Amino acid sequence: MAEVAELCSQLIRFDTTNHGNGDCAGERPAAELVASVLAEAGIGVKVLERAERRSNVVARVSGVDSSLPPLLVQGHLDVVPADPVQWTRDPFSGDIADGYVWGRGATDMKDFVAMVLTVLRGWAAADLRPRRDIVLAFVADEEDQGLWGAEWLVDEHPELFEGCGAAISESGGYSYHVRHASGAPVRLYPVGTAERGTSHLRITATGRAGHGSRRNDDNAVVKLIDALGRLASHAWPVRLTPTVTAFLQRTGAALGVEVDLSDVDATVARLGAAASLVENTVRNSTRPTVLTAGYKVNVIPSTAVGEVDTRTLPGTEAELLATVDSLLGPGVTREVVARSPAVQAPVDSPWFDAMAAAIQSQDPQAVVVPYCMGGGTDAKAFARLDIPSYGFAPLWLPEGFDYRAMAHGVDERVPVAGLEFGTRVLDRFLSTV
Repeated sequence: MAEVAELCSQLIRFDTTNHGNGDCAGERPAAELVASVLAEAGIGVKVLERAERRSNVVARVSGVDSSLPPLLVQGHLDVVPADPVQWTRDPFSGDIADGYVWGRGATDMKDFVAMVLTVLRGWAAADLRPRRDIVLAFVADEEDQGLWGAEWLVDEHPELFEGCGAAISESGGYSYHVRHASGAPVRLYPVGTAERGTSHLRITATGRAGHGSRRNDDNAVVKLIDALGRLASHAWPVRLTPTVTAFLQRTGAALGVEVDLSDVDATVARLGAAASLVENTVRNSTRPTVLTAGYKVNVIPSTAVGEVDTRTLPGTEAELLATVDSLLGPGVTREVVARSPAVQAPVDSPWFDAMAAAIQSQDPQAVVVPYCMGGGTDAKAFARLDIPSYGFAPLWLPEGFDYRAMAHGVDERVPVAGLEFGTRVLDRFLSTV
């Protein structure tokens, strides 16, 4: 299956960098390649654009049993920026070297797109069809707000996704090497069944402008710093969701460690390397990320502004915002500048069971567990159409490979063997689910 690596390489070589706020190199070249591969496989394609070069590819593969609800397979074609000075290789080279495909998008998420297309090519060559209809959506703008991609498609073309019973996309189904309490190796495969929500905040402090050399007890900059300090240091309480509870119980059992849901922090600590999969999703978070104040060192400004990356678990947003308001202090206000609610899909479902079976068909020792993503994906857009989404972009990864550092990181790359494994898993899942 060397073709999956080559296809991933081809996709990476298209610079589809999304700088945000509508500034994007454009997804069209990658979309044209995707559309051509689908057309060669005999699949009808629609290329839809809200703005020039911001391309979305939507297609439908007919299954054997039209009475079954279709499965949505969705992925994005844009990538985040990459500074070539920091990279070992050109981030848009798509080099295949040392057993890896290198470049921006190798794990986020042109790898998944390449694997799905390789499966479809194989079906076409063998004249095979899936059990149910499969709706494909390879979209623009996931790395910003989805306004040229999934959000726009859901608003303007919801009929394309009518009846879909579930969706799969990025951030799950990859091997994660951990150790049993006895020291024996264990391979976890976390499948995303939930995502924390977003309630990004703009914090504005106002005060009295004045000369920097003079005492000023109404300094907007000081007010802002104090308010952000309180938000950053606040100990948010544990809030267990069904996904996180299932992760703790199933992972604890697989690793032979005690699980005490009345002391979650201690339980997480006992999980060892697996702790990083859950530690950010047992509670909400408020992390300051942007500061804007002043224009001259000897002038105290009347306004100072900060932005806070705020993530919420299902059902906790109102509680979080009330607590934020109590922490800000006088002369400081907040507004929500970006909001998308948390989403969760059923853990105990035939969809999840089919994903686990597909992984175990290629790795019989796999321990498949649900997990909650700390960030977010286009699953939030499709949730507005009542489509439950799963993070399922399977990969085999070698022990010691820091996969979670690859997305948006320097020297992003994906193992060729991992792509081939993922293609086999997806073939099994998409054929039989």
